Amino acid sequence: MQVKKIYYLLWLFLLQQSLQAQQDGYWDKERSITQEIQVTARERALFKVEDLPVGTTELLYRITILDDKQQLASSLVSLLKAIPDPTGISQGSAGAVFLMSKISGQDKCKYALFTQKEQATSYQKTGNTDQSCYHQETPVSKDAKRLVLDQSSCIQANKNNLWFGFESSNWFMSQKIVLEIVPWVDTKSSRGWTLENRKTIIQSCKTSVMARKMQNSDDFCICIEEKIEKKYKFQEFQKLLPIEQAKNYKTFGENCFIETGALKTQNDALRAAAQRFEKNADYSNAIAQYHQIIATQKANTSDYSAIGYNYILTKQYAKAIQFLNQGQQADPTELLIQLRLAHAYLLNNQYQNAKALHKTYQYQNVTSTQSWAEQTQNDFKIFKNAGLPTEDFDRILKLLK
Repeated sequence: MQVKKIYYLLWLFLLQQSLQAQQDGYWDKERSITQEIQVTARERALFKVEDLPVGTTELLYRITILDDKQQLASSLVSLLKAIPDPTGISQGSAGAVFLMSKISGQDKCKYALFTQKEQATSYQKTGNTDQSCYHQETPVSKDAKRLVLDQSSCIQANKNNLWFGFESSNWFMSQKIVLEIVPWVDTKSSRGWTLENRKTIIQSCKTSVMARKMQNSDDFCICIEEKIEKKYKFQEFQKLLPIEQAKNYKTFGENCFIETGALKTQNDALRAAAQRFEKNADYSNAIAQYHQIIATQKANTSDYSAIGYNYILTKQYAKAIQFLNQGQQADPTELLIQLRLAHAYLLNNQYQNAKALHKTYQYQNVTSTQSWAEQTQNDFKIFKNAGLPTEDFDRILKLLK
């Protein structure tokens, strides 16, 4: 009775020690295992641990030998027949008495742990423990251990394949071994986001159209993976329809495009390209770059000012007025937009609208160093060289004197 009490306290101590060491998880009582294993005398038996919960990082196991009702054969004849020949111990009736005294108390067994079916099967046939992850070579009647899966290099890579192998130390009678296993489930790991699973999401992201446009899509794709990981367990995400997964990639991609700075990097590159086109008087391609920026809904007033100016130079005055108006509504204090809007009105035969803007701002600067009047004169020269109509230019210039 005292021995059982000590053993129970040891089991309780191991459990409490593990609970204190692990806070971000739980012992999964619903998925615990209690298995009674029958081991034939002098033989070995295997038990495969299956269906461990996703996120299992350690196991607490206890092995107990049930021998209360195990008895030797009632007759000497049958006992003698049970003795191996040769035994290396003794033969005849003297040997029988010796063996009887040795096994009439508690039964014991050896056991070993394997992660490969072939190794476990080989152990069952030969008793070889060379390829085991752990083996208890000294026979025990009871044992309890905490097994941290990730700390065992042997078990770590094959934690979902675990075999217990038992070898009976009873030479005459079958043993009943009770194996109890309680898995510890790490809360984060239980979501299924292993290193390989995270890589799967990142690689899928890198093949997307948006990612392929980036020089470096690492931060962008990691951002998407983190958002998917936060919203779904891996198993849940895998069960989504392809169209549902695509929607998640798109939604999270739009957010990550902004959060990681990828959008700013892209728009800066588009602005630089537009400026190169402008220097080469390729205004149509410059306009195309600004349209891509505006489509992201992150265009600034300078973008609206520039696209409006390029539309003026390509004699698309109505479109110039449309985009310049959008820009000045976003920032009415940006006078360069107001001046270009005045130009668009003038060239679109809306002289009174142009005159009103010139009268309002003629004594102010459009930049820190350039006055409204000076910029107007410079612009008119450019427009004249570009072949734009000049009939009303002099009227405006006289107004500004």
